[in-house]
Amino acid sequence: MPGLRGKALFAWLLVCVFWGSTYLAIKIGVGVLPPFLFAGLRFVAAGALLFAGALAFGDRVPRRAEDWRRAGIAGVMLLAGGNAFVVWAEQYTPSGVASVFVVTVALWMAFFDSIIPGGSGAIGWRVVTGLLAGFLGTALLVGASPREILAADLRGPIALTCASASWSLGSIYAKRHPTESSPYMTAAIQMLAGGTLVALVGTALGEWGRWHLAGRGAFAMGYLVVFGSIVGYSAYGYALRYASATIVGTYAYVNPVIAVLLGWLILREPITGRMVVAIGLILAAVVWIQFSHKASGVAARRSSADAPSTDDRRPSNSVHHPEAA
Repeated sequence: MPGLRGKALFAWLLVCVFWGSTYLAIKIGVGVLPPFLFAGLRFVAAGALLFAGALAFGDRVPRRAEDWRRAGIAGVMLLAGGNAFVVWAEQYTPSGVASVFVVTVALWMAFFDSIIPGGSGAIGWRVVTGLLAGFLGTALLVGASPREILAADLRGPIALTCASASWSLGSIYAKRHPTESSPYMTAAIQMLAGGTLVALVGTALGEWGRWHLAGRGAFAMGYLVVFGSIVGYSAYGYALRYASATIVGTYAYVNPVIAVLLGWLILREPITGRMVVAIGLILAAVVWIQFSHKASGVAARRSSADAPSTDDRRPSNSVHHPEAA
């Protein structure tokens, strides 16, 4: 399974940077806008803009019904089941505690990637070690103690756990069921499908009465549409198409690091020695997973090459067969 390199690596880096900056925007938006309409309309707007842009740059509308179905299913799992519940959960969960649950995406994705047919198979101890190190590094970075996590409003952790599992499963589904469309057209359809469903949920819950798009809410919406969705989500779809799902999932570890660094650069928030250790542990875990995944792939290819083929195992009828000598 290919690792991160070239354009896929660049796309993964875009995901790390821009999604690392969306925690604050989501927190601001959900403070003044109803959660499901906020999440749903964000993706409907981004999907419509990306769809129009893809057409303008020469992409074609998918001709196969299968492509529409696959993109729609992935969009519902990723955005309706994944992102929307993260937005909803941030009403009840501190951002630090929420980020610990969100980074379990990397663990969920490695798990689904190993058990669902068509992936890399069982993950080795090296990758497992890297995943656990990254999770511990994130917990250390945000400073969320086990007591804080257990004391959090149960609605938040339950929603975040379900969201992380749904996002990861949707990612694996998209990886296993690619479309013939470009990554950008596919991402646009996913956003339109998932965003529409979430907006309908918000409508059913009567959220339009609380929808007033102005000030901080408008800023949060605009930022998330452009950088969180059009740039970040499209880059995620591209990286997932051309690299291992397990490795792409490590973006979840890097996002909190980016958030801390941006807070230090822009808001002059202090970085403590604990944070420095945690950042080093997270980055080391990501690099470790990347190289461990490569090593596992090389070992698997060597094992396959060394194994006797079907023809080699079949008894020979040649006159030079040992029994005939």
